[in-house]
Amino acid sequence: MKSAISFLLPVITASVLLLLPVPQGLSPQAWHFFAIFAATIVGLILEPLPGAVVSLAATVLIAVFSPYFLFSPAELEAPGFNMPVQAFKWAVTGFADATVWLIIGAFMFAAGYKKTRFGERLALILVKYLGKRTLTLGYAVTFADLALAPFTPSNTARSGGTIYPIIANLPPLYDSRPNSASARKIGSYLMWVAITATCITSSLFMTALAPNILSLGLIKKAVGLDISWAAWFVSFLPLGALLLLAMPLLVYWIYPPGVKYNEEVPRWAEQQLQALGSLSRKEILLLALVILALVLWIFATNWLVPAMAALLVIVLMLISGVLEWEDITGNKAAWNTFIWFATLVTLAAGLAKTGFIAWLGAKGGLLLQGSSPFTAIIILTIAFYLLHYLFASTTAHTMALLPAILAIGQAVPGINMQVLCLVLVTSLGLMGILTPYGTGPSPVYYGSGYLPARDYWRLGAIFGLLFLFLQLTIIYPWVNMLFG
Repeated sequence: MKSAISFLLPVITASVLLLLPVPQGLSPQAWHFFAIFAATIVGLILEPLPGAVVSLAATVLIAVFSPYFLFSPAELEAPGFNMPVQAFKWAVTGFADATVWLIIGAFMFAAGYKKTRFGERLALILVKYLGKRTLTLGYAVTFADLALAPFTPSNTARSGGTIYPIIANLPPLYDSRPNSASARKIGSYLMWVAITATCITSSLFMTALAPNILSLGLIKKAVGLDISWAAWFVSFLPLGALLLLAMPLLVYWIYPPGVKYNEEVPRWAEQQLQALGSLSRKEILLLALVILALVLWIFATNWLVPAMAALLVIVLMLISGVLEWEDITGNKAAWNTFIWFATLVTLAAGLAKTGFIAWLGAKGGLLLQGSSPFTAIIILTIAFYLLHYLFASTTAHTMALLPAILAIGQAVPGINMQVLCLVLVTSLGLMGILTPYGTGPSPVYYGSGYLPARDYWRLGAIFGLLFLFLQLTIIYPWVNMLFG
């Protein structure tokens, strides 16, 4: 019965929306596209089929019936427009997205850590010194991300490519296994702490998330305002410090691990470290390649995008023997996530292509007519934040929505645009917690097997709404005091 409902609800969602009249000002294909997108979100929550199958099926459905869901009559009638070719090109656009390939890199780095046992060594060291209490491990994961964040403008590289491969080795030491009841022993707690930590640090530092830097260019173009690194940092510091100190404990209360204290495991970890002996040649090679990846991610962004740097390191891992080709082709979790996230990126981009996002922005402007600056900033921040449910990329979210939100804000008499801009952009990292596709590393942790879909969506809503509430009650008054 439960399985049947999981299959029926997405179909019912799409059918109801498709039967409703097309909203005024919106093209038919944009409304039809949104109906399929909404049904896809319901399917991802209920998972009648694996998430990758749900999003792939939605993408294929839209491409096959693209005259109904994707292309306008003007496009279809344009001279030389080849509908089948353009539909296919649209369907595979997500597979060329840099973040998607960076996620693949994260999984392959994790495979290297596992195969060489270097990840096991690092996990054993953490357990030896901090493993008596699960809570202290949570803080270790959080502060490891914090240490890398100011210098790594890709949270996928930082968390998915560096933090995750290390902590993935911790749960098995406590007999906590993915895709099983034992996941809640400690694995689920550590994975949720890790993804939450990177969302917080991504908001704390301008240089911790690529869309942060993108947003500055959009603000300069739309408003003529320059935001410095220091202004960004000071604006988010009160909330960032509070969350970094409180979050591991908060997760400990809301999503408690089954194992909270264990004196024997740290002693056992020390024995295992002695048995591992000194670093092997492959471990040293892996360490050198990981450091190379970090250096490229931090200092070579004008030369290589982070995804290309990750692919370069993967090639070097293959050439050096750290990994074998079978380790790449046989990584089912990586390729499953690759298809899932790539198709989601395509679907999210389709909302902008069909004009749905622009229509949404225009409707928002009408709703704010006559609003006070205070009310406008509150409403615009809430809308900007919660509309992230529609996006599988913070970059796409920033590109599609930030200019529209700023245009709406500028139309409100008396509004302080510097305050609005700072409140909006410092939420970009936090909003990544909302969904399993909300930010680059999300699919990595979702695909770990320690965070079931229902848990992820539930926790995403709890922490996402908490972060939004604190953004409005701490950051807005603070920024208003500094720059108002």
